[in-house]
Amino acid sequence: MRKADRKGAIFACEDVHIAVQGKEVVRGVSIELRAGEKVALMGPNGSGKSTLVSTLMGNPAYELTQGRIWLAGEEITGLPADERARRGLFLAFQYPVAIPGVSVANVIRAAVNARRGTDVPIREFRKELAEAMALLGVESSFPGRSLNEGFSGGEKKRIEVLQMAMLKPVVALMDETDSGLDIDALRTVAHGINSVCGQASAVLLVTHYQRLLNHVMPDRVHVLMEGRIVESGGADLVGKLESLGYDWIEKESNGPDLVTSVPDGAAAKAERPGVER
Repeated sequence: MRKADRKGAIFACEDVHIAVQGKEVVRGVSIELRAGEKVALMGPNGSGKSTLVSTLMGNPAYELTQGRIWLAGEEITGLPADERARRGLFLAFQYPVAIPGVSVANVIRAAVNARRGTDVPIREFRKELAEAMALLGVESSFPGRSLNEGFSGGEKKRIEVLQMAMLKPVVALMDETDSGLDIDALRTVAHGINSVCGQASAVLLVTHYQRLLNHVMPDRVHVLMEGRIVESGGADLVGKLESLGYDWIEKESNGPDLVTSVPDGAAAKAERPGVER
C-alpha cells in the first residue's frame, strides 16, 4: 500500500478500505490532489470507482472500514457529508436525482448559503447565477424549474456543473459526468469544469472514456481494478487504455490477488447523503 504524500496536497485519502453490504470492495486506495490539478480515475465496471468517491464525500450507505481523509490540511474522516460540503468538498453524481417541487434556484441558493456560512443577498445571488448560467449555456428558464424533473441527461449534468460553479469548491469529485452527454453537451460541461477548477482548487474525474479527457486534460491518471489502484501515469496512459483496454494491466501484474467487485445494484441503490452538497 502506497501512502498518500499529504505535503502540499489540498486533498488526500490514505489506505482507504470500503465495504458494501458487508463485502470489501475498495482495498487500500491512496490518492492525493494538489491545487490546480485535474486527476482522472479510470477502471472497468464494478472496480469500485463510484463507491470510492461517494465514500470520500461521506455517503453513509458505504462503510469506511479503514483509512483517513484530509481536505485543505484538516482531517475530515469522521465528518458527515454536509460538513465536508461546507468545507469545500463537492460531488457531481453519475445519476442526479429529481426533486419535484423544489426549484433549481432554491436548491443552489440554500447550498451557497451553507457553503459561505451566511445568507447571500438575493440580488447578488441572481447576478452570480446568471453569470454561471451564461458560462455553461444553461437556459434562462431552468432556475424556476423543479430540480432535474423532466431534464435530459445532458441538462442534469449541466446543472451539476452549475452548482459546482456557484459553490466554488476546494475539491470537486466528478462521478462519470460525461455519461449520457452528446458532443455539444460534453464540450460545454468540459468548458465549465476547466473554468471552475482553477489554480486554487482540484478535481478528481471518474470516467470510462477518453472523450472527456480530450477536453479536460488530466495531470495524472490512476487505474482502479478490483478495488485497488493498479496503474498510474500521465495523460498518455489514457490513450493506451483506449486502444488496449484493461487486460494488459492485469497480465503485466499477473492479475489482482482478489476479485472483489461491487455487489450488483449496490451503488445504484445507495442513498444520497442527507444534505445536498
